[in-house]
Amino acid sequence: MRPTTAPLFLAAATLLAAGTLTACGSGSGDDPDTVKVSFKQSTDNQIRVMDTYLADIKKQFEKANPGKKVKLVPIKAPDSEYYTKLQQMLRSPKTAPDLVYEDTFLINSDITSGYLKPLDPYLDKWKDWDQFIDTSKSAARAADGKTYGVPDGTDTRGLWYSKAIFKKAGLPAHWQPKTWDEVLEAARTIKKKVPGVTPLNVYTGKPAGEAASMQGFEMLAYGTGKNPLYDPKSKKWVTGSKGFKDSLSFVETVYKEKLGPDVSDALDPNFATRVRGELLPEDKLGINLDGSWLPQDWGKGAGHEWPEWSKKLSLAAMPTQHGQAPGKVSMSGGWTWAIPAKADNPDLAFTFIKTMQTKANAQKWYIANSGISVRKDVAADPAYVKAQPGIKFFTDLVATTNYRPAYPAYPKVSTAIQEAMESVTTGDASVDKAASSYDEEVSSSTDGEVTQK
Repeated sequence: MRPTTAPLFLAAATLLAAGTLTACGSGSGDDPDTVKVSFKQSTDNQIRVMDTYLADIKKQFEKANPGKKVKLVPIKAPDSEYYTKLQQMLRSPKTAPDLVYEDTFLINSDITSGYLKPLDPYLDKWKDWDQFIDTSKSAARAADGKTYGVPDGTDTRGLWYSKAIFKKAGLPAHWQPKTWDEVLEAARTIKKKVPGVTPLNVYTGKPAGEAASMQGFEMLAYGTGKNPLYDPKSKKWVTGSKGFKDSLSFVETVYKEKLGPDVSDALDPNFATRVRGELLPEDKLGINLDGSWLPQDWGKGAGHEWPEWSKKLSLAAMPTQHGQAPGKVSMSGGWTWAIPAKADNPDLAFTFIKTMQTKANAQKWYIANSGISVRKDVAADPAYVKAQPGIKFFTDLVATTNYRPAYPAYPKVSTAIQEAMESVTTGDASVDKAASSYDEEVSSSTDGEVTQK
């Protein structure tokens, strides 16, 4: 499932007070032999990968557990509406399902609200949990140290670059920059030698939403060294960070030197669609800082079929600022399966999770969904590695990837990041002024729970 790039803070804020749940509710749920599974159903009737997958798991589960039944409870809605409807359901034992599909972006909001059940007693006895890559386990680990969800895959991010444009610019066919400066130098070379194309795309500003925060800013900030946003030891948000200013300076350089798209294009909320559907396929973009899911749009029957993409594009890891260890940086998101605190049948729900997460079923899901494996055994399987070009590259990034500090205040912090990026992109504020405004906004949004770095 493609990571969300819309401004999700709308869903994390005030929930809708009105409206019934008959369309998406799970019913009174007093049957001890039925597990109710709620998930996000695609609003595109042509794309029902999750429905097909869960229907197969339902058959397997019912066959392996005679007398037990699975009731699938799809919520067909755009992302923000899905979160709102899901949280409404979780409030009451009358409507709470036994198993829910939670975005790692907002899972901590539901944890803090007391909507989800810690899974550690189950995980401690589940041998397959050892197969999950350590960094992925942190995706649903809360501030209390407990784990509230089992990830069903993830995504990673890197640099996509055009082979044709690099050849025209005299840049190496096998390119792996070691520092930020090398990325900028490649963009400058493209600008000079290949006029008429955009040298480098870094998503920016409020219209891009979480794509700006995560694909853009955090891919820089997490390459500066210390955690640039949140200090887990003090459990406070970070302000006054040099790494934060350095990241803003990179964004400022991209747009001040006209290495990126025109500012009006960069601040178009539909620009990401143009990148995937027009700029990359038509060799109009040299380097694109983006995610592992792009090939979903280029496959047969997808919105922008481009069967030649693997021959036209290459991949490089985003380097750390000065090449310091581990030398490369990635950000990850993804979804998890969680058990509501008010679920009627939590034991049965975890049995369903274990059915979904056998090696064979997990591998089937990753491939069908163009996802990145969070299981070591699947990642090492040749069938998975060969399923799609680029899978090995993006899977190898999981070992050193980073997850957002997705605590309840994060949506507001993310918006403050976007505002700071936008102000240096347009030239309306200096890096120092934009960083100062960010610090003030974060301090206000977190009731002063900040620490200086």
